[in-house]
Amino acid sequence: MGMIRRTFLIGGAAIVGGGIFAIKYADGSARSAAAAMTNGKDGHNFATWLRIAADDTVTLFSPHTDIGQGSNTGLAQMLAEELDADWAKIQVVSAPAESPFANVALGRGFLAMMTGAPGIVGALPESMLSMIARSMNLQITGGSSALRFTGQKSVRVIGAATRTALVDTAAGKLGVPAAELTTADGKVVHAKSGRTLRYGELAADAATRSLDSSPKLREAKDYRYIGKSVPRLDLPAKVDGSAQYGMDFSLPDMRVATVMAAPVRGGKLVSVDPAPAMAIAGVEKVIKLDAAVVVVAKGYWQAIKGLRALTPKFSDGGNGGISSASIFAEQDKLRAANKPDSKVGDGDVDAGFKAVGVKMVEADYRLPFLHHAMMEPFALTAHHKDGKLDVWGGMQDPLASKMGAATAAGIAADKVTFHPMLIGGSFGRRLPMYMEIVDQVARVAMQVPYPVKLIWTREEEVAQGAYRPQSSASIKGAIGKDGKVAALQYDFAQPEDGLNEIPFLYDLPALTRRHFKQVSNQTVGAWRSVNATQHGFYAESFMDELAHAAGVDPFEFRKRHLKPGSRHLAVLEAVAKRSGWGTPLPAGVGRGIAMVESFGTIAAHVIEATLKDDGTPKVIKVTAVVDCGTVVNPRNAEAQVMGGIVMGLSTAIGEAITLDKGAVQQSNFSDYAVLKLADAPAVDVHFISSGHEMGGLGEPGLPPAAPALANALFAATGKRVRQLPILAQAKA
Repeated sequence: MGMIRRTFLIGGAAIVGGGIFAIKYADGSARSAAAAMTNGKDGHNFATWLRIAADDTVTLFSPHTDIGQGSNTGLAQMLAEELDADWAKIQVVSAPAESPFANVALGRGFLAMMTGAPGIVGALPESMLSMIARSMNLQITGGSSALRFTGQKSVRVIGAATRTALVDTAAGKLGVPAAELTTADGKVVHAKSGRTLRYGELAADAATRSLDSSPKLREAKDYRYIGKSVPRLDLPAKVDGSAQYGMDFSLPDMRVATVMAAPVRGGKLVSVDPAPAMAIAGVEKVIKLDAAVVVVAKGYWQAIKGLRALTPKFSDGGNGGISSASIFAEQDKLRAANKPDSKVGDGDVDAGFKAVGVKMVEADYRLPFLHHAMMEPFALTAHHKDGKLDVWGGMQDPLASKMGAATAAGIAADKVTFHPMLIGGSFGRRLPMYMEIVDQVARVAMQVPYPVKLIWTREEEVAQGAYRPQSSASIKGAIGKDGKVAALQYDFAQPEDGLNEIPFLYDLPALTRRHFKQVSNQTVGAWRSVNATQHGFYAESFMDELAHAAGVDPFEFRKRHLKPGSRHLAVLEAVAKRSGWGTPLPAGVGRGIAMVESFGTIAAHVIEATLKDDGTPKVIKVTAVVDCGTVVNPRNAEAQVMGGIVMGLSTAIGEAITLDKGAVQQSNFSDYAVLKLADAPAVDVHFISSGHEMGGLGEPGLPPAAPALANALFAATGKRVRQLPILAQAKA
């Protein structure tokens, strides 16, 4: 909630300090600056994000970075839908990492979601939100936000408004009423006379018109592009190898550097003798940073050899006694002290626990730190020349990365250019507030006279992550005589709560969820589905435990606690039917069910699983039903859900970051076990078209996977899984 407080403080200060006129003037200046950056020689800018060229090429300047999620294709579909563009003429490029391209729609969407006051946020002037977004350098890709916020609240609106401007311009040129004109495939058509005008012919004059801020959007029954599995725009370049990631980038005379940071978070570099590295052929420089040492060489192999030759001494920052066990012990102690840092809920839980005839159920759960395990380790290139700094690479917030590089380099932001590139995986890891490489590469570039690419080794990337937090929970529930939950108390410990973002799905007479704040020396950050992954595991595992205690089928038990006619009930019933819930299974195979709502989307999974001969789990099949409102690109949506499921299963089965003496014990995929292709299950994904407001899709497929698997293993073996990963317990 800190982001929200900061947002409104910035907005309030602007109104008091400059007034509405000043805000509108600043917004107009930003739009003019954006147009100057993107118009080009033969193009004309519409509302910052859109350019139409004389040859009818339509360019969308996307404020989102390609992480492999395919959202830019979805944005192009949403634009084409409202603009009535020729699909063959549409292209999507990265928006410049400059403040005029801060994402206003993202700010509006997240504020509405996180404050729970969409009406108030919706009433805020666009100019004010634009000013806030620029002040916060808001150009984030994350939070499953690209289509539901940028697409719905910005791209479709701009497309529809631009189409109206083109039609009005054509009406003037043809001397006919605008009502007589239609559009199709990048042309304005006057059917009565048979005359047409291309968008490219109209763009220059249309771009001078004021755009309607609330144009009429196309209805679902008339969609031509939304809801269609059009081929992804990014795939050809990725298949033929022309696509460039940060790791691919190269410049003439470029050097390569690599880094080693203090193994214990919070530690500092005490000393290092550079001589052993400098003795390696090709090594040119050893740079000391506050908490790390960097070796610069003519190539990566020379740089890594030089780094391995060093024996730096680091302090532990007083964190040498921290371990995974000590963190869990501290969390247990905090809950036992019964002084929560925050809580949400309704009803009298204590009275529910004391009611006559209730049956009490209690369970403790534990989850480890989790690494993002992105396939492409960090690789940023920077070049300081003639007082200017250029940085190339893939980041989830290019604009904030630019500002971070300026701060680290000690130069003005207008002297820094960040060049966004494709990202080879991220899941939240490449957000600037959680990482060090932007600061590191900027500082290194200021000390060398040539371009330098800084690459993190896989070992550095694993040991210096911004992990999903280590977390634990103690939950108590009372089952009444009617076989329903009478009261539930849900206590959990970790750095941040996230309760306002993760709704509890079930209708209970008394519920209290309490957060106990516990912070370690580790950097924790956004991890795919953020807090939904922990809360989903806790809540859906415990619902199964309550169902078992009540002697009721887990699916039927959940139904008892969902409102008739609700979206949640529709999703739950659909996944049960589609999975064949209740039908016979082979001996030793169990079914588990779980449902989680996150990012405005409801996802329910049924998993069929068993144990291998060595006692480790084998997932046979996953059936998923998802209600995300509108599906823009079904094939890509299915891929997003599948990816979330596999990642969720991987973390449940084998992934864990553990600490000993303050340092991470894992170093590579050899000891950080991700799910292999041979262990991937069959997956069936089905979408419900509820007509509800659009939700996200990049993350909601993940949270139900772990609890559904745990519940399936209980059905198969009679043993509860309350601690992850499962492999660590199987080997114990």
